[in-house]
Amino acid sequence: MRTSISPPLAVVLAAVAGTGITAGLDLFLLAPAALAIGVAAAFAVVAALTTATTPDAGSAVHRSLVLPIALVLSVVLGLLAGVVLDAWLIEPAAYALGALIGAVGAFAVHRRLSTQLALAFAAVAVAGVLALSVTAAVLWVSGTDPFRAFSRMLEFGTRPDNLVRIINAGTTFYLSAVAVAIGFKMKLFNIGVDGQYRLAALLAAAAGGAWVLPPVIHQIVIVLVAVAVGGFWAGIAGYLKVKRGVSEVISTIMLNAIATGITAYLLNTDRLAVEISTNNIGTTPIPESGWVPGIPAGFMGADREIYGLVVLAVAVGVGYWTLLNRTRFGFDLRATGQSPTAAQASGVNVKRMVLLSMVISGMIAGLVGIPQLLGQSHYYALDFPVGLGFTGIAIALLGRNHPVGVAFAALFWAFLDQASQILDIDGIPKEIAVVTQATIVLTVVVVYEVVHRWGLRYQQQQVGKELGRVEVASS
Repeated sequence: MRTSISPPLAVVLAAVAGTGITAGLDLFLLAPAALAIGVAAAFAVVAALTTATTPDAGSAVHRSLVLPIALVLSVVLGLLAGVVLDAWLIEPAAYALGALIGAVGAFAVHRRLSTQLALAFAAVAVAGVLALSVTAAVLWVSGTDPFRAFSRMLEFGTRPDNLVRIINAGTTFYLSAVAVAIGFKMKLFNIGVDGQYRLAALLAAAAGGAWVLPPVIHQIVIVLVAVAVGGFWAGIAGYLKVKRGVSEVISTIMLNAIATGITAYLLNTDRLAVEISTNNIGTTPIPESGWVPGIPAGFMGADREIYGLVVLAVAVGVGYWTLLNRTRFGFDLRATGQSPTAAQASGVNVKRMVLLSMVISGMIAGLVGIPQLLGQSHYYALDFPVGLGFTGIAIALLGRNHPVGVAFAALFWAFLDQASQILDIDGIPKEIAVVTQATIVLTVVVVYEVVHRWGLRYQQQQVGKELGRVEVASS
């Protein structure tokens, strides 16, 4: 029987092995290669000296599937940490710290990674490989070297200023995707996020420009106006569904059209708009008391600033996870989404849950335009970003409605959008990024469904084996 040591000692040994081997090999190998070997060695230490705590630990599937995936995740975590730290530390220190983070992550992943979660990571990885393969094939058929295109996108997308743009775009993408994900958890398709956030941003900008209030209070008032407008607009669709049985897909699409018309009507110099420039009109600019200062990104070598309201996106993600997993409302929401009849039989007011879910989804949607409104533009104009609601649908699907998965999906989507800008300069159609985005969403949905069904069969087999053991023991 294998001896298991105490967790703190295992973490210390893994950290020493990971950082020590990385620092030693860094003298002879490239830093990323040294880090990968160091984290892999740390994972081997953890796997040899500790026992996983998941229910299926020790099974054949755990040994053949979960352990390799946990190893890969640990190495990827270390590499990502090393690359990020390398932006403002010297290379040896950055990759040594990355190895330390990867080694600690190796312990956590080895102990906690379940079969279902491992299958989810595997599905995303397979989908990513398939999407890149399809994109490479399209590039090759069109006469473009895929490796050259990918390398140019990677080089351009990781420049400091572009990384800031990716974070800023990812912030708005994330808020949009969370708004959609709340509906998905209830099996509701809130297609109206696009109209909800545009109407909310317009009225919030108009209110912010009309009043001069003390700092903090001014920002809070603008945010509250946006939340109220978004929640009200989505609540119309929720009311129509519970009172008249109108499909939320149809009603939210129609409300998008109505919101577009209202926005066009109000954004007029005879009503809420003023002339911003020769070819642009917008709401009265918000006074400086209503702005949210950006976060200087000089530590990354960037001249641009990260939106200050990136913290709002983080707070929304934490709130979303807490709502779903730590509250009675979240349990009722998930139960209603799985089976409305069973939820109703257990005492849940299904109609109330549908209405509240749509309102909460709309409230989050109302926040989508706020980071840019208060952090950069300071007014709603004709050139305000559009289409973010539909992008949020794809990102929610890609992230499987999980707050962490959606965050990675939002940053990945923003990376493709930003990195593809260099392709036009090289004579390569930048629309190739759209091909990658569409392909990866499609493949994630398909592959995840295949893996999910396999996982259910595996669980049924495990239950059958356990029942068989009970029968043998009882007889």
